[in-house]
Amino acid sequence: MTDFETAARNLLAAKSPAAPVAGSVAKRSFDISVAFVALVILAPLLVLVAIAIMIEDGGPVLFRQRRTGLGGETFTILKFRSMRVAEDGGDIRQATRSDDRITRVGSFIRTMSIDELPQLINVLRGDMSLVGPRPHALSHDERWGSAVPSYRERFRARPGLTGHAQVSGLRGEIRDIADIRARVEADNYYIDNWSATLELVILLKTIPLLFNDPRAY
Repeated sequence: MTDFETAARNLLAAKSPAAPVAGSVAKRSFDISVAFVALVILAPLLVLVAIAIMIEDGGPVLFRQRRTGLGGETFTILKFRSMRVAEDGGDIRQATRSDDRITRVGSFIRTMSIDELPQLINVLRGDMSLVGPRPHALSHDERWGSAVPSYRERFRARPGLTGHAQVSGLRGEIRDIADIRARVEADNYYIDNWSATLELVILLKTIPLLFNDPRAY
């Protein structure tokens, strides 16, 4: 266990990690139902994307990387591979606009967030939720957790496929400390003010962003 994970768990123990958003049976039931139905309906698309990735460069279809989840627990996130690299170490570079690591297929599926669809499996496993703070790479947790005191409070909820920060225009590359502070503030607002209404609003706001999100690249 890293020093960051230990600190996160100690903080969460003091602030009660079983926040209403994390302990809601209704939310978890909704997550499971929607994720299962979505995987069934989207199965043809998932197969086509997998074939396209294999045809382009013959590499692995799925990208796996360790992330921090509820209560500071580590899990392996699943994505369609959109880059020529599969980093999961101590120095992970965020994607940038016109990033030369992104493949042609990857560019398309990232623009429409199709690369995130395998995370529906993470939802079924209980690693993630449909809505919650977006999980970052472990090395980024270490860096930003040291810079923003309230960063670890994000782990009071399961990470989500979408979240309050994302629909508030705070998705994508972190260019300076102000960016991550704003994202953390939005994530913690969601956790502290969670309700079924807020959950629905975030999901509805996510839909148009699938087709036109300037920060998806």
